[in-house]
Amino acid sequence: MLRWLYENSLLLVGSVLVIGTLAGQIFTGWLDNNSDLEEMGLLPLTLGQYLGSGHFLEATFENWESEFLQMGLYVVLTIWLRQRGSSESKKLYEEEEVDKEPDPTKQDAPSPVKHGGWQLALYRRSLSLMFFLLFFGSFWLHAKGGAEVYSIEQQHEGKPTVTMLEYMQTSRFWFESLQNWQSEFISIISLVGLSIFLRQHGSPESKPVDAAHDETGK
Repeated sequence: MLRWLYENSLLLVGSVLVIGTLAGQIFTGWLDNNSDLEEMGLLPLTLGQYLGSGHFLEATFENWESEFLQMGLYVVLTIWLRQRGSSESKKLYEEEEVDKEPDPTKQDAPSPVKHGGWQLALYRRSLSLMFFLLFFGSFWLHAKGGAEVYSIEQQHEGKPTVTMLEYMQTSRFWFESLQNWQSEFISIISLVGLSIFLRQHGSPESKPVDAAHDETGK
């Protein structure tokens, strides 16, 4: 058990952080949303009702969509683009292991590699495809939740409600999306740029402490 915990500690700790912060978000979001509803003369929601509300969907997936977009783009952009001196870049002119064609004769190769054809074509792009699928799913749920919240506000002001597609045409929806997207893009350029000159001993995201600034790759 201890060995299993050690070998999976990064994913386990990350999952605990996600669950803990999500629980905190749910509780505080529930209180905040009920406060807004009471101000509008509407009945407060139970915690169970809140989990299916537009307020929860919008707040949660507005952030998730930007994370999945960031990671999907990062995975794809690092295939072709380089940054001299960054630990996050592949080597400038040398071929690396990830660039080589998969070997179907390798004994422990995954099943899609051995089968080839469409299975291999899909598998070799599966990481970026999954990130983009998660992005579009989160994007849709953000729009769905946002439309519900926006419609409640419109009703309170005596204005017509909106459909999800109508909400997606508002400046508010794109303001919510773009402010999150740009923050994720800033994290990309920060990691790529700062890893040229700064180091973190023991981290795979850093070059060795004694590496020259212009040395590219880990």
